[in-house]
Amino acid sequence: MEKIVGIKFKNSPKVYYFAPGKYTYKQGDGVIVETSRGVEYATVVMPEGEVEEDKLVSPLKPILRLANDRDREIVRRNEEKRLPAMQTAREKAEKCGLVMKIIDCEFAFDGSKVTFYFSAEGRVDFRELVKELSAAFRQRIELRQIGIRDEIKMIGGLAPCGRECCCSSCMPEFKKVSIKMAKNQGLSLNPGKISGLCGRLMCCLSYENEYYAEACKKVPKVGSEVQTPEGKAHVVSVNMLKMEVKVKIEQKDGFIYRDYPADQIKFRRGGNAKHEEDGEDSEELKNLQD
Repeated sequence: MEKIVGIKFKNSPKVYYFAPGKYTYKQGDGVIVETSRGVEYATVVMPEGEVEEDKLVSPLKPILRLANDRDREIVRRNEEKRLPAMQTAREKAEKCGLVMKIIDCEFAFDGSKVTFYFSAEGRVDFRELVKELSAAFRQRIELRQIGIRDEIKMIGGLAPCGRECCCSSCMPEFKKVSIKMAKNQGLSLNPGKISGLCGRLMCCLSYENEYYAEACKKVPKVGSEVQTPEGKAHVVSVNMLKMEVKVKIEQKDGFIYRDYPADQIKFRRGGNAKHEEDGEDSEELKNLQD
């Protein structure tokens, strides 16, 4: 077991592990650490604990020290400069005739550089813009182009469910999401109902996919012919949470509907139903995937 302290940078949901060194930390403490990007300010979210060594990327870097009032003042001033800097960058980009959207701005804690994040439909030749920004801020300038999902992660917002977007609140890293996950869960393949603010498939489709992928193997497809205790029938709907199947049974004077536990239904694996979800996905649906 190895001693660790969990920290977060800015508002990122991802937790990074560092060695505690000679200091003792409590939750909420500001600390100074060294990363591949230089010296940075971070906040302790997990006081000192122990983790198995095989779950860590060794060697762990130590926390340099506790943050002091001067460090917190630097962070405060950098945050105050962020919005005016973004406005300046937008004006300079317009002056250079560049079609790009400035998303965010970050001043390095050690004052070594200013990083601007932007989105654009294609590649952007921003060499002239870098010169303009360097003259305006008299610091090293770095421009990073990001995708639409990263844009929403930075900006945040309320998802269709009414809660804050997962990517900006509780997801350390993006997970791969596919149309098949929506099909497994029996969701409508209406792009407006299964896509998030970024216009891509909602991240939450992956949360319960393991259960639904396994449940799909134990139930028949909607529209397929099955054998019930009352004879042959056609599947009307499937409830994979209750593992129940609603069927339509044909009789001489009409139809009757019955609900059966999935284990009382006999069906051919793969089913024989031909419906929209089994066909090739539309171009609009394919565009929802990365």
